[in-house]
Amino acid sequence: MGKTVRALFDGRALWPETSIDVKPGTTVTVTVKPIDDRVKFKARGASFIETARSLNLDGPSDWSQRLEEYLYGEGTDGK
Repeated sequence: MGKTVRALFDGRALWPETSIDVKPGTTVTVTVKPIDDRVKFKARGASFIETARSLNLDGPSDWSQRLEEYLYGEGTDGK
């Protein structure tokens, strides 16, 4: 009986995202099919910052200071 699971490859090993019912030492067949080549994670358990940086987002350097203006088109005075 087969089962399909998502896994993260850290450059050396595959880490399943969910538990699999296979005893340690069991030989299995693995078929690798990348889900999304645009996002690359360095390792299992990558931090939020590492994940965000891997997305290569582009935008103004003052996002945090002018968030309301960028989101709603308003100045800091609400107009």
